[in-house]
Amino acid sequence: MARLLIVHHTASPSTQAMLESVLEGARTDEVEGVEVVTRAALAATAVDVLAADAVVLGTPANIGYMSGALKVFFDTVYYPCLAETAGLPYALYVHGNNDTTGAVRAVESIATGLSWRRHRPPVTVVGDLTRADREACWELGAVTALAAAEHAEAARRAT
Repeated sequence: MARLLIVHHTASPSTQAMLESVLEGARTDEVEGVEVVTRAALAATAVDVLAADAVVLGTPANIGYMSGALKVFFDTVYYPCLAETAGLPYALYVHGNNDTTGAVRAVESIATGLSWRRHRPPVTVVGDLTRADREACWELGAVTALAAAEHAEAARRAT
C-alpha cells in the first residue's frame, strides 16, 4: 500500500482548518490504496520520510519564514534522507497573517536540496480562510495522495 506522510505544524485555528481539509482530501473515497500518516513536525522522523511515497508539508509563516518546528523536522531528516528520497513528490500549504513568500521560498529551497519533486504549486493563504482556500487544501491532499500511489507503483515496477 502506498503511504502519504503529512508533516505539519498546526499552531492556529487557520492551520488546523487547512490540515483538516488536506486530510479530508487525502482520505477521500476517490483515492484507493493509500495509507495517510500524519505527524506533527516535531514528532516526524527520518523513518517516517523513508517509508513515504509522497509528503505534504504544512506550516504557518512566522516572521517571514517557515515555523521553527518544520525547520527542526528538516534538520532532523535532511542527511538521513538525502540519498534515499530523491524524486519524492511533495506538496506544501502555508498560512500567514501578512505574507507567506519567505516561508514558501525556505521550504522549497530545502526540498530542492533534498531533490524532492514539487507535485503542484503550494496553497498559500494570507488572513482568514475562505471556502475556496479550504477546497484548494482538499484538492492538495487528494492529488498528493494520488501522487503517492503513482510513486509507489513506479517504485514497484523498477524493482
